[in-house]
Formats: sequence, C-alpha cells, structure tokens
Amino acid sequence: MQTNDSGGWRLAGLTLAALGVVYGDIGTSPLYALRECFDGVHALPVTPGSVLGVLSLFVWSLLLIVSIKYIMFVMRADNKGEGGILALLSLAFPEKRGMDDGKAWIPKVMVALGLFGAALLYGDGMITPAVSVLGAVEGLNVLTPKLKDAVVPITLVILTGLFMAQRAGTGAVGRVFGPIMIVWFAVISVLGVRGILREPAVLSALNPWHAVQFLAEGRWKVFPILGSVFLVVTGGEALYADMGHFGRRPIRMAWFSMVLPALILNYLGQGALLLHDPGLAQNPFYNLAPKWALIPLVALATAAAVIASQALISGAFSLTMQGIQLGYIPRLAIEHTSERERGQIYLPQVNMALAIACLGLVLEFRSSSNLAAAYGIAVTLTMGITTLLFHFAARRLWNWPWWLSAIVCIPAFVIEMAFFGANALKIAHGGWFPLVVGVALFTLMATWKRGRQLLWQRVRSSSIPADKFIESIERRQPSRVDGTAVYMAGNSDGTPLALLHNLKHNKVLHRRIVFLTIHVDEDPRVAAEERVEIEKLPHGFWRVRARFGFFEDPDVPSVLAICAQKGLEFKETETTFFLSRETIIPAREAGMALWREHLFAVMARNAQSATAFFRLPANRVVELGMQVEI
Repeated sequence: MQTNDSGGWRLAGLTLAALGVVYGDIGTSPLYALRECFDGVHALPVTPGSVLGVLSLFVWSLLLIVSIKYIMFVMRADNKGEGGILALLSLAFPEKRGMDDGKAWIPKVMVALGLFGAALLYGDGMITPAVSVLGAVEGLNVLTPKLKDAVVPITLVILTGLFMAQRAGTGAVGRVFGPIMIVWFAVISVLGVRGILREPAVLSALNPWHAVQFLAEGRWKVFPILGSVFLVVTGGEALYADMGHFGRRPIRMAWFSMVLPALILNYLGQGALLLHDPGLAQNPFYNLAPKWALIPLVALATAAAVIASQALISGAFSLTMQGIQLGYIPRLAIEHTSERERGQIYLPQVNMALAIACLGLVLEFRSSSNLAAAYGIAVTLTMGITTLLFHFAARRLWNWPWWLSAIVCIPAFVIEMAFFGANALKIAHGGWFPLVVGVALFTLMATWKRGRQLLWQRVRSSSIPADKFIESIERRQPSRVDGTAVYMAGNSDGTPLALLHNLKHNKVLHRRIVFLTIHVDEDPRVAAEERVEIEKLPHGFWRVRARFGFFEDPDVPSVLAICAQKGLEFKETETTFFLSRETIIPAREAGMALWREHLFAVMARNAQSATAFFRLPANRVVELGMQVEI
C-alpha cells in the first residue's frame, strides 16, 4: 500500500512539474491566438459564422494534432524514454542500420530534413519568449491606453532579467512553475466559463461541422486565417521533446485533466465575448476579465509567459547538447547548474545568442501582433518533419505495414502542410526570420558534420593499426620513462597521431600507455555497467573504450574512476594526457565547397578545447599540433 501511495505522489509531482515546463508555450496561446484571427494581418469580420468556424478549428486542431498525433502516437516512439526530433531521427534512421542501394537516398534526405527541423526549433526559441511576454504585458493597454508606450520597455526589462537568470539554473524557479501554471489554467478556465455564460450558444462550436462549413463556404478567402489558427498548437512539439524529463504518463495526465479543458473553455469564452460584443476583438482575452482583475491578470499572464519562455530556452540548451554529442555542433561550454539533475544545464554562448535575438525582435516588431505574423512557419515545418520521421520509426520499431502508418501519418501531414501553406503567406510580414535562422543553422550543422567526417578520413589515412605499432615498439625498443600517458583516440583500433608525433619528436614513451576512446551512442543514456570496456595490450599498452549517450556529457575523470574500480588505477600526479590539435587547411579537393571548408576551419578554431569539454585537468595536458588538409 505504501508503494502505491508513493507511486501516486510521485506521479502527481511529475504531473505538476510537467504543467510548469511542458505546457507553458501552448498554455499562453490564448493571449493572442483568437485576437490574430479577428484583429491581425488577415483579420476576419466578426460574424457568428466566422467566430463559430474559427473556434471549431481551434478545438479540433487541439484534438487532432496534439491529443491524437502527439499524445496517442508520436510519444510512443521514445528512445529509451527520451523524445525530441533528434531522438526520433536516431530511431528512424540509426547509422548502424543500412538500407538497400535502391533506397539509399531515403535516409540521407530524411536525416537532412530532421537536421533542418532541429535548426528551425532555434527560430521558434527566439520568437516564443518575445511574443509571449509582449502578449502578456500588452494587457496594460486594456487597463489604460496611457501605458502603451511602456509595453516595450517593460518587456525588454523582463526578458533581460530572464536571460541573466539562466546562469543560476532553473532548479529553484522550477519548483514554483507547476503551482503558477495550475493557477493560470484555473484562472483562464474561470474566465472562459464567465464568457460562455454570456452566450451559451458558443458551445455549438464543439461540432466539427462548423469548421467544415466555414472552410467550404470561405474557400481561399479564409485560407490565410489558418496561419493564425495554427497558433493554438505551436507548443505541441514540446510535449514530445520534454518527454524524457517527466515521462509519457504525467504529460498525458496533465494534458487531459487540466490543459486541454482549460484551453477549450477559454477559447470558447473569448468567442462568446465576440458574439456578445464584436467591438472587443482587439484583445478578447483581457476583455474577458473584470476591470478590477486586470492588473493581477497581467501579472499572472506575464509569469506564465516567462515560464513558457524558460521552457523554450532550456529546450534550446538541451537540443544544443544533443547536437554536440551527435557531432552536428562544435564543442561549446556546458555548465551544469544542479548537482542532482543532469538535465539542468547552461550554455553561455547559446544564451547570449538567444538574448540578443529576442531583444532585437521586440525592438523591431514592437507588438505581439506583428510578431505573431512571424510565428508559426518554423513550427509547421518541424511538425511536418516529425510526422515523416514517425512514419519511418513506426515501420522500423513496430513493423507497422505501410497502410497502417499511412492512416496515422497522412491526415496529420496534410493538415500540417495546409497550416504551412497558410503560414507561408506570413513570409513577407516577418515569417522570413525563422526560415533564415533555420537555413543558417542548418548550413552550420551540416558543414560541421561533413567537415568532421572529412577530417576523420584524413586522420585515419595517416594513422596505423595499433597492433602493428606495438609490434614496431617491440623491435625498436625506444626509451621508456616512468608514469602513465593517456592518449585520446578517435579511432579505437588505430594509433593516435599525438602518440606518433610525440615518439617522432621526443624519442621516448611512458611505461604505461592508455588509448582512450570516447564513443557517443545513438541511445540517450548508457547504463553504468556498460560505460567502460578495458583491454590489456602487450608492452605496457592498454585500450579503454568509454560509451556515453547523446543526453550525457563525456567526463574523462569519471571514466578513470571506473577504470580504477576495474583494476586500472591512475595516479593524478603521474598521469599526463596527450591531445592532438588539428589546424584545418582548406584545399581544392573533392569534399566540400571551398567556402564551406573555410567555414568549417573557422568553426574548428572557435570550438571549445577538448581539455575543457572532456573535463581534463588542464595542468596535466599536452597538446600536439598538426595541419590537416580537407
């Protein structure tokens, strides 16, 4: 009985935490979604038919895209509990699994699309904090027009504080996220019911026939409005991306027990308000509240928007760490802000880039309506790519026949592409921004991945097998000095170039030499008992292979500690780490375009040093430089 009670409390705690982290983005969509349909770039006339049609599209978009696609199906495709587009990509097309030559182009195209989808998420991470906080602070305009000029400065101050607070970590703040979001969803539910009671006829919008009739009668005239309708599901991707932090069940419970009912009630309440008074379309969310509640509601909405922003910022940090481990992003400084929670990390360069972009967007667009015109196009593409990847993952993981996968994926993909088509009309109004960000980051990530492959090929061709090197040592008998030398080896079977250079120039070897290879798996985490493999070689040589998941950060000291437990001990004062530092020389050879080779060289020069990335003791590291043409 105690076990059940304990499990129940744990589930309740995870569900509460999921409310605070996972649902911040989608939970703040009521601030601007309906307003953009009737007061945005492609505003509709406020008539009963258009209001009920748009509301019906809202409700059924939430049900079809979020409830059915993500909650029921996509979240089943977990990579050992972890989710997100890169995790799904590794499930659908693991590198160790080949395909026949006739279909060799399929994984290449899908990997490129998955990488592009990940790049697009950064654009979303830049826009979400700006549009959410702006939308919340704009409630001051409803209180009094005199505060209109204060909206942008207040937003800039809040966002600046948010990004400055990232270094401290989200642990302490995270404990209050859940309760605040419970209050938020409870309040927007009450406001929704308050609006519905004015015009109970709005409940007929639950009938999907209103959506069908609205689209059929309006045809191409109402097609652009789908770009605003999509705003109600823009946080759907976060459900899958954050699955590893909370688990599938808590996220589902939070959605069906609180988030979905609250969103539907509030949207219906706003629609009822417009049916009652069409002149309130400029800000139907805040007009739902009585005057005396506006200031507390603005404060609560701002807190919810900050929470939504925090979730996107933390997601960008996690996505970057995954990209680094999988070889798509250069090494960057990663700081762990919690001793207990490995997922709580801080990346200074990423935080600075997001902060500059966010503040710049606020200064450029100056209102949530203008920003909403730029919002959505990146998310629609990412969702469509997720649907395609899920098709391949379902067929590989569960052996689904193509027709079953098609039944699930084709309707979702058609809906998402319709949303994308409508959002494409926003390109001229700011939708170009996330696309430019996505293309730029995709170019950087693809260039880094390809450059590393070319570098690996050049280095490997210059290396010799370890067994042959050890045989040559037996014949040559070079001088040996006391101590242990640890050589970082990218190729677990070859001889590290740093060792070859050291022997060539210094003519000596340490008595004990360890080849240490760090391998990043396509699994998110590696079990502790599978972390380290040790192999004793002749003449004082050892080979150590360490495995880490792409959700983990390689830590050489922890590897050495495990080695000590298995009998291979290292004394810190007698151990020296040898690394090779390659200087990239672009060359006109088959590989990449020359401009990409120069770009790769710049990225390589600015990547974090291997010493810091692998947490090596800086005073025990020797780096040997070499030039490599690619």
